[in-house]
Amino acid sequence: MTVLISAEELLAGTAGIVLLDVRWALGDPDGREHYLGGHLPGAVFVDLETELAGPPSPAEGRHPMPSLHRLRDAARRWGIRRGDRVVAYDATGGLAAARAWWLLRWGGLTDVRLLDGGLDAWVRAGGALEAGDVVPEPGDVTLTGGGMPVLSIDEAAALPSTGVLLDARAGERYRGETEPIDPRAGHVPGAVSAPTTENLGPGGTFRPADELRERFAALGARPGTAVGVYCGSGVTAAHEVAALAEAGIEAALWPGSWSQWSADPARPAATGA
Repeated sequence: MTVLISAEELLAGTAGIVLLDVRWALGDPDGREHYLGGHLPGAVFVDLETELAGPPSPAEGRHPMPSLHRLRDAARRWGIRRGDRVVAYDATGGLAAARAWWLLRWGGLTDVRLLDGGLDAWVRAGGALEAGDVVPEPGDVTLTGGGMPVLSIDEAAALPSTGVLLDARAGERYRGETEPIDPRAGHVPGAVSAPTTENLGPGGTFRPADELRERFAALGARPGTAVGVYCGSGVTAAHEVAALAEAGIEAALWPGSWSQWSADPARPAATGA
Protein backbone atom coordinates (compact mmCIF):
# COMPACT_ATOMS: atom_id res chain seq x y z
CA MET A 1 0.00 0.00 0.00
CA THR A 2 1.44 3.38 -1.02
CA VAL A 3 0.60 5.83 1.74
CA LEU A 4 2.67 8.97 1.28
CA ILE A 5 3.43 11.59 -1.34
CA SER A 6 6.24 14.08 -0.84
CA ALA A 7 5.82 17.82 -1.28
CA GLU A 8 8.30 17.68 -4.16
CA GLU A 9 6.23 15.04 -5.95
CA LEU A 10 3.07 17.06 -5.44
CA LEU A 11 4.73 20.24 -6.70
CA ALA A 12 5.45 18.42 -9.96
CA GLY A 13 1.74 18.57 -10.76
CA THR A 14 -1.69 18.40 -9.14
CA ALA A 15 -3.75 17.69 -12.27
CA GLY A 16 -6.36 15.04 -11.51
CA ILE A 17 -5.68 15.29 -7.76
CA VAL A 18 -8.30 16.35 -5.22
CA LEU A 19 -6.59 18.11 -2.30
CA LEU A 20 -8.23 17.84 1.13
CA ASP A 21 -7.26 20.22 3.93
CA VAL A 22 -8.05 18.51 7.26
CA ARG A 23 -6.89 21.16 9.72
CA TRP A 24 -8.02 19.87 13.15
CA ALA A 25 -6.48 19.39 16.56
CA LEU A 26 -7.91 18.49 19.95
CA GLY A 27 -8.77 21.75 21.71
CA ASP A 28 -8.46 23.85 18.54
CA PRO A 29 -11.89 24.51 16.98
CA ASP A 30 -10.55 26.98 14.40
CA GLY A 31 -9.49 24.63 11.64
CA ARG A 32 -11.63 26.34 9.04
CA GLU A 33 -10.24 29.76 9.94
CA HIS A 34 -6.70 28.39 9.58
CA TYR A 35 -7.67 27.02 6.17
CA LEU A 36 -9.18 30.30 5.01
CA GLY A 37 -6.00 32.11 5.99
CA GLY A 38 -3.86 29.99 3.68
CA HIS A 39 -4.02 26.56 2.08
CA LEU A 40 -2.65 24.59 -0.87
CA PRO A 41 -4.04 26.02 -4.13
CA GLY A 42 -7.35 24.36 -4.93
CA ALA A 43 -7.59 22.48 -1.62
CA VAL A 44 -11.05 21.87 -0.13
CA PHE A 45 -11.62 22.16 3.61
CA VAL A 46 -12.77 18.99 5.36
CA ASP A 47 -14.45 19.28 8.76
CA LEU A 48 -13.34 16.32 10.83
CA GLU A 49 -16.05 16.68 13.47
CA THR A 50 -19.00 16.73 11.06
CA GLU A 51 -17.74 15.02 7.89
CA LEU A 52 -15.25 12.41 9.12
CA ALA A 53 -17.25 11.25 12.14
CA GLY A 54 -20.76 10.30 13.10
CA PRO A 55 -22.64 11.73 16.09
CA PRO A 56 -20.75 11.08 19.36
CA SER A 57 -22.21 8.88 22.08
CA PRO A 58 -20.97 6.95 25.13
CA ALA A 59 -21.85 3.72 23.34
CA GLU A 60 -19.85 4.48 20.18
CA GLY A 61 -17.22 7.02 21.30
CA ARG A 62 -16.36 10.64 20.53
CA HIS A 63 -15.66 10.18 16.81
CA PRO A 64 -17.49 7.09 15.56
CA MET A 65 -17.25 6.26 11.88
CA PRO A 66 -19.75 8.06 9.67
CA SER A 67 -22.14 5.89 7.72
CA LEU A 68 -21.02 4.92 4.24
CA HIS A 69 -23.84 7.05 2.83
CA ARG A 70 -22.71 10.15 4.76
CA LEU A 71 -19.09 9.60 3.78
CA ARG A 72 -20.05 9.25 0.12
CA ASP A 73 -22.08 12.47 0.23
CA ALA A 74 -19.16 14.30 1.85
CA ALA A 75 -16.69 12.95 -0.71
CA ARG A 76 -18.94 14.21 -3.50
CA ARG A 77 -19.10 17.65 -1.84
CA TRP A 78 -15.31 17.66 -1.85
CA GLY A 79 -15.47 17.19 -5.62
CA ILE A 80 -14.13 13.63 -5.78
CA ARG A 81 -15.03 11.91 -9.04
CA ARG A 82 -14.50 8.32 -10.09
CA GLY A 83 -10.87 7.78 -10.98
CA ASP A 84 -9.54 10.85 -9.13
CA ARG A 85 -6.42 10.73 -7.02
CA VAL A 86 -6.80 12.17 -3.51
CA VAL A 87 -4.17 13.77 -1.28
CA ALA A 88 -5.02 14.78 2.31
CA TYR A 89 -2.91 17.04 4.50
CA ASP A 90 -2.96 19.10 7.68
CA ALA A 91 -0.52 21.19 9.71
CA THR A 92 0.24 18.55 12.37
CA GLY A 93 2.25 15.89 10.58
CA GLY A 94 -0.80 14.06 9.28
CA LEU A 95 -2.33 13.35 12.70
CA ALA A 96 -5.74 14.61 11.52
CA ALA A 97 -5.42 14.07 7.76
CA ALA A 98 -4.81 10.37 8.34
CA ARG A 99 -8.45 10.09 9.39
CA ALA A 100 -9.54 11.19 5.89
CA TRP A 101 -6.92 8.89 4.32
CA TRP A 102 -8.15 5.91 6.34
CA LEU A 103 -11.88 6.55 5.83
CA LEU A 104 -11.56 6.94 2.07
CA ARG A 105 -9.42 3.81 1.89
CA TRP A 106 -12.03 2.03 4.00
CA GLY A 107 -14.68 3.38 1.63
CA GLY A 108 -12.98 1.61 -1.25
CA LEU A 109 -10.77 4.24 -2.90
CA THR A 110 -7.29 2.92 -3.67
CA ASP A 111 -5.33 6.03 -4.71
CA VAL A 112 -5.42 8.11 -1.53
CA ARG A 113 -2.21 9.58 -0.12
CA LEU A 114 -1.03 11.67 2.80
CA LEU A 115 1.14 14.68 2.05
CA ASP A 116 4.25 13.78 4.03
CA GLY A 117 4.97 16.66 6.40
CA GLY A 118 1.76 18.45 5.48
CA LEU A 119 1.49 22.19 5.04
CA ASP A 120 4.95 22.90 6.48
CA ALA A 121 6.64 20.52 4.03
CA TRP A 122 4.79 22.15 1.13
CA VAL A 123 5.97 25.62 2.16
CA ARG A 124 9.56 24.40 2.75
CA ALA A 125 9.57 22.94 -0.77
CA GLY A 126 8.59 26.33 -2.21
CA GLY A 127 4.88 25.68 -2.66
CA ALA A 128 2.52 28.66 -2.77
CA LEU A 129 -0.53 29.13 -0.58
CA GLU A 130 -3.85 30.74 -1.40
CA ALA A 131 -6.43 32.27 0.92
CA GLY A 132 -10.21 32.03 0.89
CA ASP A 133 -12.66 29.21 0.31
CA VAL A 134 -12.73 26.66 -2.51
CA VAL A 135 -16.13 25.24 -3.49
CA PRO A 136 -15.65 22.54 -6.12
CA GLU A 137 -18.11 21.13 -8.59
CA PRO A 138 -19.86 18.14 -6.96
CA GLY A 139 -18.25 14.78 -7.61
CA ASP A 140 -19.82 11.46 -8.53
CA VAL A 141 -17.64 9.02 -6.59
CA THR A 142 -19.18 5.80 -5.29
CA LEU A 143 -17.96 4.04 -2.15
CA THR A 144 -18.36 0.38 -1.29
CA GLY A 145 -16.93 0.10 2.22
CA GLY A 146 -14.83 -2.70 3.63
CA GLY A 147 -11.54 -1.46 2.19
CA MET A 148 -9.70 -1.41 5.55
CA PRO A 149 -9.98 -3.78 8.54
CA VAL A 150 -11.99 -2.57 11.55
CA LEU A 151 -12.18 -3.81 15.14
CA SER A 152 -15.21 -3.82 17.41
CA ILE A 153 -14.78 -3.17 21.13
CA ASP A 154 -15.00 -6.88 21.94
CA GLU A 155 -12.51 -7.79 19.21
CA ALA A 156 -10.13 -5.19 20.59
CA ALA A 157 -10.52 -6.59 24.11
CA ALA A 158 -9.63 -10.09 22.89
CA LEU A 159 -6.75 -9.12 20.59
CA PRO A 160 -3.90 -9.00 23.18
CA SER A 161 -4.30 -12.75 23.71
CA THR A 162 -3.75 -13.56 20.04
CA GLY A 163 -1.90 -10.55 18.60
CA VAL A 164 -0.88 -7.00 19.44
CA LEU A 165 -3.14 -4.10 20.42
CA LEU A 166 -1.29 -0.77 20.12
CA ASP A 167 -2.34 2.31 22.09
CA ALA A 168 -1.43 5.34 19.97
CA ARG A 169 -2.05 7.97 22.68
CA ALA A 170 0.64 9.84 24.57
CA GLY A 171 2.45 7.72 27.13
CA GLU A 172 1.08 9.61 30.13
CA ARG A 173 -2.48 8.91 29.01
CA TYR A 174 -1.69 5.23 28.47
CA ARG A 175 -0.17 4.99 31.94
CA GLY A 176 -3.22 6.67 33.47
CA GLU A 177 -1.29 9.65 34.82
CA THR A 178 -3.66 12.10 33.13
CA GLU A 179 -6.89 11.98 31.16
CA PRO A 180 -7.93 15.34 29.72
CA ILE A 181 -11.16 14.37 27.97
CA ASP A 182 -12.43 10.81 28.46
CA PRO A 183 -14.35 9.46 31.49
CA ARG A 184 -11.54 7.37 33.02
CA ALA A 185 -7.76 7.22 32.84
CA GLY A 186 -5.72 4.16 31.89
CA HIS A 187 -5.59 1.70 29.01
CA VAL A 188 -7.09 -1.54 27.75
CA PRO A 189 -5.55 -4.47 29.64
CA GLY A 190 -2.84 -6.06 27.52
CA ALA A 191 -2.44 -3.10 25.17
CA VAL A 192 1.05 -1.85 24.32
CA SER A 193 1.98 1.84 24.46
CA ALA A 194 2.96 3.13 21.00
CA PRO A 195 2.54 6.94 20.82
CA THR A 196 1.81 7.86 17.22
CA THR A 197 3.94 11.02 17.43
CA GLU A 198 6.99 8.75 17.55
CA ASN A 199 6.26 7.78 13.92
CA LEU A 200 7.43 11.25 12.88
CA GLY A 201 10.90 12.70 12.52
CA PRO A 202 12.04 16.17 13.64
CA GLY A 203 10.63 17.88 10.52
CA GLY A 204 7.15 16.42 10.96
CA THR A 205 7.58 13.87 8.16
CA PHE A 206 7.24 10.12 8.64
CA ARG A 207 10.34 8.26 9.69
CA PRO A 208 11.84 6.00 6.98
CA ALA A 209 10.11 2.66 6.49
CA ASP A 210 13.04 0.65 7.88
CA GLU A 211 12.99 2.72 11.09
CA LEU A 212 9.25 2.20 11.41
CA ARG A 213 9.64 -1.55 10.91
CA GLU A 214 12.28 -1.62 13.64
CA ARG A 215 10.09 0.42 15.96
CA PHE A 216 7.03 -1.77 15.52
CA ALA A 217 9.01 -5.02 15.72
CA ALA A 218 10.24 -3.93 19.15
CA LEU A 219 6.57 -3.55 20.15
CA GLY A 220 5.69 -7.03 18.84
CA ALA A 221 4.05 -5.88 15.60
CA ARG A 222 5.49 -7.61 12.55
CA PRO A 223 4.17 -8.64 9.13
CA GLY A 224 1.78 -11.53 9.63
CA THR A 225 0.95 -10.56 13.22
CA ALA A 226 -2.66 -9.69 14.05
CA VAL A 227 -2.34 -5.97 14.88
CA GLY A 228 -4.99 -3.52 16.08
CA VAL A 229 -4.69 0.17 16.95
CA TYR A 230 -6.70 2.52 19.13
CA CYS A 231 -6.26 6.03 20.55
CA GLY A 232 -8.66 8.37 22.29
CA SER A 233 -11.38 8.41 19.66
CA GLY A 234 -10.04 6.74 16.52
CA VAL A 235 -8.40 9.80 14.92
CA THR A 236 -4.68 9.56 15.62
CA ALA A 237 -4.95 5.77 15.54
CA ALA A 238 -5.44 6.16 11.78
CA HIS A 239 -2.02 7.82 11.67
CA GLU A 240 -0.52 4.76 13.33
CA VAL A 241 -2.28 2.49 10.83
CA ALA A 242 -0.68 4.60 8.07
CA ALA A 243 2.76 4.25 9.66
CA LEU A 244 2.27 0.50 10.00
CA ALA A 245 1.27 0.32 6.34
CA GLU A 246 4.46 2.19 5.42
CA ALA A 247 6.34 -0.50 7.36
CA GLY A 248 4.53 -3.25 5.46
CA ILE A 249 2.26 -4.27 8.34
CA GLU A 250 -1.52 -4.47 7.99
CA ALA A 251 -3.41 -3.23 11.04
CA ALA A 252 -7.06 -2.91 12.00
CA LEU A 253 -8.46 0.31 13.46
CA TRP A 254 -10.76 0.35 16.47
CA PRO A 255 -12.93 3.45 15.83
CA GLY A 256 -14.51 3.66 19.29
CA SER A 257 -11.11 3.55 21.02
CA TRP A 258 -10.62 4.65 24.62
CA SER A 259 -13.58 7.05 24.55
CA GLN A 260 -15.87 4.06 23.99
CA TRP A 261 -14.09 1.74 26.44
CA SER A 262 -13.81 4.22 29.31
CA ALA A 263 -17.50 5.13 29.10
CA ASP A 264 -18.45 1.55 30.04
CA PRO A 265 -17.85 1.02 33.79
CA ALA A 266 -17.89 -2.74 33.26
CA ARG A 267 -14.69 -2.56 31.21
CA PRO A 268 -11.51 -2.69 33.34
CA ALA A 269 -8.88 0.05 33.07
CA ALA A 270 -5.23 -0.85 33.48
CA THR A 271 -2.67 1.74 34.61
CA GLY A 272 1.08 2.02 34.73
CA ALA A 273 3.71 1.02 32.21
